[in-house]
Amino acid sequence: MAKNVSLKMGTHKSRSGGLTAKGRAKYNKATGSNLKAPQPGGGARKKSFCARMGGVKGPMKKPDGKPTRKALALRKWKC
Repeated sequence: MAKNVSLKMGTHKSRSGGLTAKGRAKYNKATGSNLKAPQPGGGARKKSFCARMGGVKGPMKKPDGKPTRKALALRKWKC
């Protein structure tokens, strides 16, 4: 069963996409997960992430023209 973890923008969420180190630590502690930092340089984790997230339904831009969290994450991972 998934836990709902409250993550604040700026402290736990990066404005450029993804979670900060503090955000990953808080999420890992609350859920017992093992989230790691993005791997934009390449490797198996990058290929897997880009394949999964590239197929997620949803817009890349909000109605006001700003990028969504999905778009920011894909940009951060250099997909």
